[in-house]
Amino acid sequence: QVQFVESGGGLVQPGGSLRLSCAVSGIAVSVNTMNWYRQTPGKQREWVAGLTGIGRTDYGDSVKGRFTISRDNVKNMVYLQMNRVKPEDTAVYHCYALQFVQSGHNYWGQGTHVTVSS
Repeated sequence: QVQFVESGGGLVQPGGSLRLSCAVSGIAVSVNTMNWYRQTPGKQREWVAGLTGIGRTDYGDSVKGRFTISRDNVKNMVYLQMNRVKPEDTAVYHCYALQFVQSGHNYWGQGTHVTVSS
């Protein structure tokens, strides 16, 4: 059974750091392109970062240089290290496998809520 369970969100001050975690089951993160997305009410889901099976990373322009995506193949987990956060980073963050975005399967988890505020 495919599952994505995100955690690590919370309230953080502008300029601070937060590390999000995503426990993945049903597929191997080591051979899949894994992405982080975020969504705020009334807006479309925004792609934040991606990590391919061979280890290439890419980031959205709004987070480049501040966020880092990584994975642990043994634990089958994906992480998002968020540094120098800004109020506009406030959103619900989801991790997801690219293959399911392309296939249309719906395995989206609950996400983890990040609030950046002083």
